[in-house]
Amino acid sequence: MKEPDPRSDIELMAERQRRFEEDLIDAYDEELEMEVDDRIIDGPGGFTAEQREARKQYFRELFRLQGELVKLQDWIVQTGHRLVVIFEGRDAAGKGGAIKRITQRLNPRVCRVAALPAPNNRERTQWYFQRYVSHLPAGGEMVLFDRSWYNRAGVERVMNFCTDDEYEEFFRSVPEFEKMLARSGVQILKYWFSITDEEQEIRFQNRIHDPLKQWKLSPMDLESRRRWEAYTQAKEVMLQRSHIPEAPWWVVQAVDKKRARLNCISHLLSQVPYHEIEHQQIELPSRVYHDDYSRQPVPQSMIVPEVY
Repeated sequence: MKEPDPRSDIELMAERQRRFEEDLIDAYDEELEMEVDDRIIDGPGGFTAEQREARKQYFRELFRLQGELVKLQDWIVQTGHRLVVIFEGRDAAGKGGAIKRITQRLNPRVCRVAALPAPNNRERTQWYFQRYVSHLPAGGEMVLFDRSWYNRAGVERVMNFCTDDEYEEFFRSVPEFEKMLARSGVQILKYWFSITDEEQEIRFQNRIHDPLKQWKLSPMDLESRRRWEAYTQAKEVMLQRSHIPEAPWWVVQAVDKKRARLNCISHLLSQVPYHEIEHQQIELPSRVYHDDYSRQPVPQSMIVPEVY
């Protein structure tokens, strides 16, 4: 039998409220941990009062927008909407950071991220769009493409991984492919994250000197730095030749990472006609206790050592 709790109802409610607030703060700390280095904030080069206020405003807006994303998620599930969001941009442009903030509070069964590796030998012989099709959303899902079929217009073109004929065939096919998806009820949003030459150099240098970020650098990233102008030309052609009413391109000014995240999320929300879905009041049922049940002790050898 469960032993009665000697605390009063008021004390129990206060304890539950305290635990709720702790859990809430812990969830927010996930975001803070990604953004904050105590040595930077509190050290000799710490943030000014103005910078601290700007950070507070950023987090306030981010959490508000993430709340709206939850409403969007509920609406997508109820209506069976299908949403594709494409994130393109130069290496280190901030695509991954924006995707992370969008998905952070959402159900991964509803909001999925597709980040496909380079095609294997078999995939190279398939219809170009074939390997992307299996990642498209079913009803009640949204899929975020961290790079997409536009690899052919970008990296494959610049690095000579495709022929001129394949490149031209892509631009003949991609408008029809996206129009077909739109006609079938799939909404497509396409974002290009734009940064300057100087900003990319700074971010690459940061990755080189930060052991926690060096994994983000690949030989392809370094080569892309050398071919900056070729990427610029490829991007300009891509935006010109694949900007269609059914799936327009949107350019996110991304030199300021935080502003870019907020602006992208805000714009994404503005493009979908969602509204808040009312839910039935949830009541937690009382736990059932049985006199004949006795909890068995866990062997000490199975307990994770409490190092911290």
